[in-house]
Amino acid sequence: MAELHAVPDEHGDITTTDAPETRPSGLSERDEKILAFERQWWKYAGAKEQAVRELFDLPATRYYQVLNALIDTPEALAFDPMLVKRLRRLRSSRHRARSQRRLGAEA
Repeated sequence: MAELHAVPDEHGDITTTDAPETRPSGLSERDEKILAFERQWWKYAGAKEQAVRELFDLPATRYYQVLNALIDTPEALAFDPMLVKRLRRLRSSRHRARSQRRLGAEA
């Protein structure tokens, strides 16, 4: 039985596809590489978006869609709990800051 993999499509909608070569962690090789990159992206010279384009052949927007879907999976949390929790906290704090700016602009 093939495993399913949640992936955002070009419109950002989450779709389920057959998992590309699942590893013992339950993550695809690409997912593991994305988490490894997030763990140490600052080591790459230049802008993060440029490194994303070179390493994953993805535009930055698509990369962040994939990353956000990935950090919501239990497999990613099991693979690297500290990293995933940190990325979730950062996402939440950015979301709160955006919401506060919007609310402040409407007042």
